[in-house]
Amino acid sequence: MPASRPDLALLPRPSRISSLGGRLTLDRSTTVRALPGAEPAADLLRSLVGPPTGLPLAPSPEGRIVLVLDDGLGGLGEEGYGLTVGPQALRLRAARPAGLLRGVQTIRQLLPAEALSGGAPGPGPWELPCVEITDVPDRPWRGALLDVARHFLPIGYLHRYVDLLALHKLNVLHLHLTDDQGWRMPVDAYPRLTTVGARRARSQKGPGGPEGAEFDSVPHEGAYTKAELRGLVRYAAERGVTVVPEIEMPGHVRAALAAYPELGNRPERRLEVWDRWGVCDTILGVHEEVFAFCRAVLEEVMDVFPSPYIHIGGEECPTTEWEESPAARERAAAEGLAGPAALHGWFMGRIGAFLVERGRIPLGWAVSGTELPLDFTVMAWRDASHARAAARRGHQVIAAYHRRTYLDYAQSGDPYEPVAQPGDPVTLRTVHGYEPAPAEWPPEERARVLGTQGQLWTEYVRTPEEIEYLSYPRLCALADRSWSGGRDGWPGFVERLRHHTARLDALGVPYRPLDARSPATAPTP
Repeated sequence: MPASRPDLALLPRPSRISSLGGRLTLDRSTTVRALPGAEPAADLLRSLVGPPTGLPLAPSPEGRIVLVLDDGLGGLGEEGYGLTVGPQALRLRAARPAGLLRGVQTIRQLLPAEALSGGAPGPGPWELPCVEITDVPDRPWRGALLDVARHFLPIGYLHRYVDLLALHKLNVLHLHLTDDQGWRMPVDAYPRLTTVGARRARSQKGPGGPEGAEFDSVPHEGAYTKAELRGLVRYAAERGVTVVPEIEMPGHVRAALAAYPELGNRPERRLEVWDRWGVCDTILGVHEEVFAFCRAVLEEVMDVFPSPYIHIGGEECPTTEWEESPAARERAAAEGLAGPAALHGWFMGRIGAFLVERGRIPLGWAVSGTELPLDFTVMAWRDASHARAAARRGHQVIAAYHRRTYLDYAQSGDPYEPVAQPGDPVTLRTVHGYEPAPAEWPPEERARVLGTQGQLWTEYVRTPEEIEYLSYPRLCALADRSWSGGRDGWPGFVERLRHHTARLDALGVPYRPLDARSPATAPTP
């Protein structure tokens, strides 16, 4: 995109875009014609563009903005769209509803940046460049994980987070709802999960091992209601974003065991919700009461979240407690397993089979890429080779290698960066350069890679401002790579991003500046 045309600096980059010359002006008389099936996209356009511009965009059979849902446009796939902006009219067309929703976000980006502002309506003029766009995503899974277990976030902020994802055509919010440090979703059958498990007495301050950790003295708590979570699911769906819930098991369950110690390997032990970061060695037992618990929890999760995918964690599960437990050793022997360590795969297989019976797809973190049953879609994070190992085995794969997609690593080595996970920085260029399915892989393996997503774990992240500083512009890079395949390379992306920051400014996103840092721009811990 030429620097002289910032209004064409779209992010992510469309598959094809041609300037037609001229401009379309929207005013208070501009109306919208939505053909059958396109009404939800028209409503979204009206709700997003109307308030900051003051334009009613009223429905009319004579509307100059025309939205068309046409299943004959099958070449556009599930999310592709075509957009023609002429000097007198705008026409958005797609084969599927999701494609129209993606096109609405492109219309927003074609307008002046002020059309994204949350303030009082601006004076305009509200003009779009005349263009012809055909746009189809490179990968169907383009997501972002947000950890609300370590630090709880208000439901209103999750709505804003969804809006930012949708603007960038990211289509999955992976909501990490439970962990050692907190349980955030109510379960009617097990009320202590939130009355006890949603609160910890204090939190570790910054990185540090068992001997060197420091703590604050501030209790941290919070849980959502089911009504709030259902509302989030609806809000996200209206914007073409699927909310995928994650309920951790059989490890990362200290909050659950604080509430229900009988689910552990030492039922007589009384535990507190964990106040440290890192990997906790307390895990679920393998007696039948545990599986009844998991099934009951997941039944309620599925009642709230219609997502085809249900994430059940599975990573970082020390097996020491199983090895020391006579009951676990007996269970391993009874199941014909090689030993207690093999209970992990057996456990995940049982829960995965339950989800499959309920018509859902189990999703789990890969330890090696080859240990989960084939019913699982694998989220490969630990090593870059694990995504290919899983794809070679026949799994559907989401590539999430931590050295390329974990946004809780610092963005640079600058001393003014906020406290972050220990490790080398994950830079903007690193994220944009991540290819989830390299060209040298065999075609059948590349085809099994659904896409990628960014991860923001919140051990050291407490506020929305910190979340957005760490997320942006790196999520812009991930969005561009996962939608367009990075087809115009790093220089083209950076040029478009420099113009795109005006949109982030209008939205009030406290992103990390692209150029030299200063202590005034990083969020204060």
